[in-house]
Amino acid sequence: MDLNLSGKTALVCGASQGIGAGCARELADLGCQIILLARTESKLKDVCSGLKGSGHRYVVADQGDQEALLKALSTALEGHTVDILINNSGGPPGGPITEASDEEFLQAFQRHLIVNANLVKMLLPGMREKRFGRIVNIISTSVKIPLAGLGVSNTIRGAVASWSKTLANEVAQYGITVNSVLPGATKTSRLDQIIDSKASKSGQQREAVAETMAAAIPAGRFGNVEEIASVAAFLSSPAASYVTGTAIPVDGGRTGAI
Repeated sequence: MDLNLSGKTALVCGASQGIGAGCARELADLGCQIILLARTESKLKDVCSGLKGSGHRYVVADQGDQEALLKALSTALEGHTVDILINNSGGPPGGPITEASDEEFLQAFQRHLIVNANLVKMLLPGMREKRFGRIVNIISTSVKIPLAGLGVSNTIRGAVASWSKTLANEVAQYGITVNSVLPGATKTSRLDQIIDSKASKSGQQREAVAETMAAAIPAGRFGNVEEIASVAAFLSSPAASYVTGTAIPVDGGRTGAI
């Protein structure tokens, strides 16, 4: 199986922690040169220094400020091409869909779909020229079955999944694949926030809430960042050249759909 990514360059979004940082580590282990993107420079430095290999770098930008983001990337990538794009951004705040404001929907749409689309537009010419490209979108299992209490997130994540499938069909002829990874409950700061919120609303102890959530997963536990990142890394590799347009749950079997 050809998993070698030597000579390839990956742009990993949301790479200062969690799943984004995990993807950067897995890709670097396969020989890829990494460009980390996030808004916190101190965290980016720490992740960058821990990557296997050399030549890795980072770009400090906030995915919520699209103009500044694209300007910073344009400067950083001048004269270079990117072979692999990992689209990844923290989810919108939770809450019932009936209580969400117009602004919450618009902000989430901008951060999760519009930014993804514009990054692809920026990188696509280089991928087409090389006849090689990998675009992996880290989304959520909510695109299969909506999750209670995440009204805005369910809506926007579904839109991103549909965009991803449409894009896959348009660019496959150029040797470019587009796939989505759908993490389930994974040990990240986002999961901590969800557990804390459930505990606060229910009056239960945090540990009891976590145990109940884990018990609802057939695997009986939460996932690790590395388990999500490994799937993203495989989809980025030469071995996955005939896999495109998919949305793969990595959730310990929790999602009740095929």
